[in-house]
Amino acid sequence: MKAARLKKAARLGRRLFLLLLLCAPLLAAVIEPGMVTGDDRETAAGVPPVVVLTVDGAIGPATADYIRQGLHRAEVADAQLVVLRMDTPGGLDTAMREIIKDILASPVPVATYVHPSGARAASAGTYILYASHIAAMTPGTNLGAATPVAIGGPGEAPGEPPEDEDREEERAEEEPADALTRKQIEDATAYIRGLAQLRDRNVEWAEKAVREAVSLSASEAAEINVVDLVAEDIRDLLAQVDGRTLAVPLGEVTLATEGAELIAIDPDWRNRFLSTITNPSVAYILMLLGIYGLLLEFYNPGFMIPGVTGAISLLLALYAFHLLPISYVGMGLILLGVGFMTAEMMMPSFGILGMGGAVAFIIGSVMLMDTTAPGFTLPWPLIIGVTVVTVLFLAAVVGMALKARKRPVVAGNEHMLEAVGEALSDFDEQHRGWIRVHGESWRAQAQGPVAKGQKVKVTGVRGLELDVETI
Repeated sequence: MKAARLKKAARLGRRLFLLLLLCAPLLAAVIEPGMVTGDDRETAAGVPPVVVLTVDGAIGPATADYIRQGLHRAEVADAQLVVLRMDTPGGLDTAMREIIKDILASPVPVATYVHPSGARAASAGTYILYASHIAAMTPGTNLGAATPVAIGGPGEAPGEPPEDEDREEERAEEEPADALTRKQIEDATAYIRGLAQLRDRNVEWAEKAVREAVSLSASEAAEINVVDLVAEDIRDLLAQVDGRTLAVPLGEVTLATEGAELIAIDPDWRNRFLSTITNPSVAYILMLLGIYGLLLEFYNPGFMIPGVTGAISLLLALYAFHLLPISYVGMGLILLGVGFMTAEMMMPSFGILGMGGAVAFIIGSVMLMDTTAPGFTLPWPLIIGVTVVTVLFLAAVVGMALKARKRPVVAGNEHMLEAVGEALSDFDEQHRGWIRVHGESWRAQAQGPVAKGQKVKVTGVRGLELDVETI
């Protein structure tokens, strides 16, 4: 009875654990559906509000989702302007292009504002700044260095123009000779040039930002028409753009922003969750947790928790990798490394498979992220630490499997042999009767008389009848 109660409690605990996992997103949505400072209505004076979005960090899939949702909510709230407060070192090209598409299609004009002092709009941030209806910066900020970092070298030092024809020829010789690299750089150059022409901003400098990775301070950018204005804070920005007429897909909009209500929209639970799992380090760890959980479940079937946790972690990792630029060769090497290290534990090969697996695992981890964009690479300490943990984990799991293989059989005929039971009644003249063994009633055959309550030992199994002898 006690064992039955324990099994029932374990089943109940597993069901509650699964229910909690399934309901966690719903609970998060109820507890914190997304913070909005202000009221999604016009002010008492009838002036439409201004929505403020904040981008702080590398630009990735979660950033694109956040800005898309923010622009939609600004449209629903009848906002007259969206201020995109930005501080970014750059990010993924795909996410950047999604953001720019949303800005260009938005019926609400967008002002990208590099803020606070010390912030930057580097790489992908420069493209977004050029695409915005209004480009503004805080004193002490900078932008530029827009060369596609995943595909080319850094070019010349920032702000260093060719001195003469010889220097120009020397620079041309230093340019990457790879045809694909040249095509991608030309594509990036044409893209930012088109944005500059669309917003009537400095085209020449935009090309230099891509080809030569040059950068500019806020005051220099305003002087050469890279940005529209320099503002001390958001209120100063709104005062300077008050009365401006901007072109949007549905026509022209005249701003009346001075004194307008500010609505700050922060990322909601969904966006924060997406931001977390699309972090390359988190996605990498989720993938390994998924592999470990499934391996542990295969070696110890029926425990359920490792299998459920592993399956969920692996699915989350695959979803994150779907959004991130990964190398499938790197992922294949990681799986191959895990397989080699497992094989080394199962059938020792004097360290050949183990060493090969560790090397394949490390190389695959380095190659996994197919980009060098800021914030989207795996750090070396994480790779080394995970490799060590993987070796120790596989050693522990395989060790448990080998111990389990040496345990006595607990099912079938072999399980009954040598088992001790108790006679339920006196055996008849043919020395036949009933015994209880392992909590079950069995018909038994003995070599001599057996009395009720006497202990007997099973010596053989013949179908549904046991051969026993008295103890």
